[in-house]
Amino acid sequence: MKKFSYLFLFILLLSEAACLRLDSNLYNLSEKITEYKLDNYTGTTDFRLDPSYKIQDSMIHRLTLDSKGPDDSKSYKIYALYLGDINRITTDTVIMYCHGNKWHMDFYWQRAKLLANVGVKHRYGVMMVDYRGYGLSEGSPTENGLYADVNAALQWLKEKGIQKNCLMLYGFSMGSAPATELTANPTVLTPAKLLLEAPFASAAVMVADGAALNMPGSFVTNLKIDNAEEIKKVKQPFFWIHGVNDNFLGINTHGEVVYKNYTGSYKEAHRINGADHGEVPAAFGFVNYLDAIEKFLVK
Repeated sequence: MKKFSYLFLFILLLSEAACLRLDSNLYNLSEKITEYKLDNYTGTTDFRLDPSYKIQDSMIHRLTLDSKGPDDSKSYKIYALYLGDINRITTDTVIMYCHGNKWHMDFYWQRAKLLANVGVKHRYGVMMVDYRGYGLSEGSPTENGLYADVNAALQWLKEKGIQKNCLMLYGFSMGSAPATELTANPTVLTPAKLLLEAPFASAAVMVADGAALNMPGSFVTNLKIDNAEEIKKVKQPFFWIHGVNDNFLGINTHGEVVYKNYTGSYKEAHRINGADHGEVPAAFGFVNYLDAIEKFLVK
């Protein structure tokens, strides 16, 4: 199972650099959807929250955005969610949540909902997108597509009037790539702070971790994603959280490297004992998790 997980994410990251064309069904695995069900989703998730974390329907906004990166010949329709009062974006702080490599936003709904409870409910707006090829979003996943799709969400926030220093980028697992890249090299908006949960150091390290994959060397040399290098450019405050027992992106070969390479204004680390890759919020305890994030955001 571990080798399969490495292979899956490795192929995803290589899809553009190695000029591979992969059917979006591979990325969605067995989870094809025709609509987003959110709280009514009955599939697999990392955890489920109790009713006290429920978000009012009036605070859940389903959006479609046009995403077109510098290398795209056309735009792609991607799907997004905004949790909060859209009319308050001009004064609110917003957490842009970049999800991992699994399936679609329904899988990550519990995580987005949890972040909407940082501090008091709806103190912070939360935005999430399904990258191209995920969920109902058009196209197929690529490295540059990840960046373009998150930038499309940031452009929407910009048009809604988000203020300088009010954008926080949060990247989980694969989402650490667009979160780190767009903090290190901002184009639409400059994030005020960066939060990474279970980030990977680089695709090359993934290959080293999964040496039995026996991939051609050109696959490695063509890769561009390197969080451990890009984090060196980040000057904004940095929050890192990682499971000590992460069997997908090992804390020592991935998270610790990213954390060590950061030399900006402020950083803090949370190493969660007993937590595997998707278990950090639950293993830390939801109250502790939310409290740690709130203290970092207001620092």
